[in-house]
Amino acid sequence: MKFRFPGRLRWSGFSRQELALILITVVWGGTFLVVHTAMEYSGPMFFVGLRFVTAGLLAALVFWRVLRGIRWQEILAGAAIGAAIFGGYGLQTAGLQTIDSSTSAFITAFYVPLVPLLQWIVFRKAPRALTLVGVGLAFVGLILVAGPTAQGFAFGEGEILTLISTLPIAAEIILISVFTSRFDLGRLTIVQLLTAGILGFLTMPIVGESVPEFSWVWLIAAVGMGIASCIIQLTMTWAQRSVSPTKATIIYAAEPVWAGVVGRIAGERLPFLAIVGAALIIAGTLISELKLKRSDQRES
Repeated sequence: MKFRFPGRLRWSGFSRQELALILITVVWGGTFLVVHTAMEYSGPMFFVGLRFVTAGLLAALVFWRVLRGIRWQEILAGAAIGAAIFGGYGLQTAGLQTIDSSTSAFITAFYVPLVPLLQWIVFRKAPRALTLVGVGLAFVGLILVAGPTAQGFAFGEGEILTLISTLPIAAEIILISVFTSRFDLGRLTIVQLLTAGILGFLTMPIVGESVPEFSWVWLIAAVGMGIASCIIQLTMTWAQRSVSPTKATIIYAAEPVWAGVVGRIAGERLPFLAIVGAALIIAGTLISELKLKRSDQRES
């Protein structure tokens, strides 16, 4: 069954895998506020390390049987995905030290139109015209979220780190789609999660971060986020066996909307221009994934 937009645009119905991605996107959106709160008690690299090591150990408990006979190719593939996860979540978590969860979520959404652009660079697959339009709208939205003033744009360290994080996040989506059809799901999930967590801990001395004073806040948040991360990454790895990177990103585009709803409930307020910018970012992500259908093309 297919749902059509009026005219020449069309939209496909959702499969089981796509519905699973929609569900984890709702959970994903709610994690921004949790991490933002935890940053008052913990450094970002320690938190990322604990979060993903917890997730990796949980995945190992679930899939321990498949670890026998693991191949070097699977370790390298999982490590590549894990490095991208660490780069994305590490920078995003560092940014959440100074910006609120809603702003972080809307800036993070910029990775959606980046996916087809990275595919263009890596696989020489040229993006469609609507993709370029979507990127343009999202870029304008980013400028408005930055808060234009007479002195320029209020893009501080947190916003810059979050914007940079969209590159490895987009790379993660592509890598998952490339490797999941070739390797065992359980092995890939374990390696990628443990890699992200270990890189978090290894980065601590490099950035001058020490183990934080004990707090139930960061402990509960990190363990809870670890469980959520395990479920999210496992679902992504499973679902993207059959869901293309571009179709997955259109589903992930709703993530900042849910983050904004949770942030609003918690008392966060975005300025009017930032709300307009957020709307443009979401519009850009949606437009970048629309498909034009020729008038003479028939449904098979």
